[in-house]
Amino acid sequence: MAKTGVVMTDPVVVAKASELKKELRRLVKNIVDEDDSRVETFDRANEALLDLKDLKFKRSLSLKLDGPLACPDHFRCPLSKELMRDPVILATGQTYDRPFIQKWLKEGNRTCPQTQQVLSHTLLTPNYLVQNMISQWCKNQGIELPDSLQDSEDEALTQADRQHFESLIEKILSQSISEQKVAAKELRLLTKRMPSFRALFGMSADAIPHLLHPLSTGKIDIHPDLQEDLITTVLNLSIHDSNKKLVAETPVVIPLLIDSLKYGTIETRSNAAAAFFTLSALDSNKTLIGNAGALKPLIDLLDEGHPLAMKDVASALFNLCIIHENKAKAVQEGAAVVILKKIMNHVLVDELLTILAMLSSHQRAIEELGEHGAVPGLLSIVRETTCARTKENCIVILYNICFNDRTKWKVMREEEDFNGTISELARNGTSRAKRKANAILERLNRIALITHTA
Repeated sequence: MAKTGVVMTDPVVVAKASELKKELRRLVKNIVDEDDSRVETFDRANEALLDLKDLKFKRSLSLKLDGPLACPDHFRCPLSKELMRDPVILATGQTYDRPFIQKWLKEGNRTCPQTQQVLSHTLLTPNYLVQNMISQWCKNQGIELPDSLQDSEDEALTQADRQHFESLIEKILSQSISEQKVAAKELRLLTKRMPSFRALFGMSADAIPHLLHPLSTGKIDIHPDLQEDLITTVLNLSIHDSNKKLVAETPVVIPLLIDSLKYGTIETRSNAAAAFFTLSALDSNKTLIGNAGALKPLIDLLDEGHPLAMKDVASALFNLCIIHENKAKAVQEGAAVVILKKIMNHVLVDELLTILAMLSSHQRAIEELGEHGAVPGLLSIVRETTCARTKENCIVILYNICFNDRTKWKVMREEEDFNGTISELARNGTSRAKRKANAILERLNRIALITHTA
């Protein structure tokens, strides 16, 4: 009982709860007293209420989770260290609580927090087995878990929110550029902060075309800020899993994203690339995007090398090139040479090597890499880097070159005789790197034996 008293009277918790209650009273009073309350006031009131609910839930739950019957470790999210409410499986097979892994992905991370593997996609699959085990454990312990954070946010949508959404869409369709800009800015902010507003676009077949109406008129003098806000709103919509198919299959979206990759502010171009990344989590969308001609402007933007856009472009290309037809298109558009040039200039080496390793299974890519000095450059990276994954991707590319371009055998043999780079990797690399390195050595030794015998 002593422990319970300490937790319940924790001055930090009590002070935080008191602060939230005061703010909530103030916000509710403003909403009741003012006829024309700003939407930010409603949003902040909702956030304060959720924060207060979350604080009280964590305080009461901590009594049971930290007591004699502690929560099993595999029921805790690796990121939050708390009992998972909505366990989901990442592409690597690791399980996380949905709100925390979503936050990780939204911050631009493209790796698994536990394994550090680059993600082949960012789809999250519900882990019903763990969810059922947690539910049964909670039932046995007398613990009642609330709904997931995302569910709470979606349920917070009111009729006033829907009406406000409709009024913003009407302003987007108006002839006034000033009204369009104000509405676009607000929609950008709302779809960033509130998943419920992202979901609203999925409830009307016309919402997305209406949103993009100012960009669909064919005018060449679109205000750059308006374009940036509208394209960023599309990016925000594409983050919502249930929107990905709808957004990509809305006819105006992909062509306008492609236009935005070419024209507009660098923020607009970067966010268009990021939208292609999030949309390409679905294989069907990968095909749509590739067939629409998005790979060429993505590669051109990568070639330009603006720091703000590089990671988004690299992420989009990685996702898109997972399927064979897009890999071939990317190679035809010169992706291998552009990526190799960036790697040799020490730009996003790890990320771009991952893409180049995929492309290097294509014969044309192998020929272009050979012509542009990839072999000595990659061997140099293997010697200099301490990153196991970078070494692995280098040797994968070298393996594909070795087994498909005999003109590079001599360079590899000389490198091996002088530095022993491949032998070193065969001894101390990752399991995949060891396999590729040993295969290269066997091929080089066989060629040397044949040559010597002749």
